[in-house]
Amino acid sequence: MLPRAEYEELLARADESAEDEEDIAIYDTRKAEFAEAGVATLPKEVSAAILRGDSRLKAIRQWKDITQLHLSFKTGISQGYLSDLESGRRAGTPETIAKLADALSVPINWLS
Repeated sequence: MLPRAEYEELLARADESAEDEEDIAIYDTRKAEFAEAGVATLPKEVSAAILRGDSRLKAIRQWKDITQLHLSFKTGISQGYLSDLESGRRAGTPETIAKLADALSVPINWLS
């Protein structure tokens, strides 16, 4: 026989395990859908930086090992404006986002 508290703990763990399995199945399904659609997913380093609070632009720029100044020269966008975009103080126009995606050699949807 098992004490009731241990039994309830086992039930709770079983529920958590089932939930984890469901999450994994959802993840696998979504990943397959992206692959079929030809959608490039963010690299894990970029995703980790975003989870730490960086903007997508900053995370991708740092992943590419490019400084704001270098990106400024490549795009013709001022370094101050890039800083504002990275911090969320300003939103870029579609043309600006396209320039940045081109300069960083990433799909535009990574920045939009």
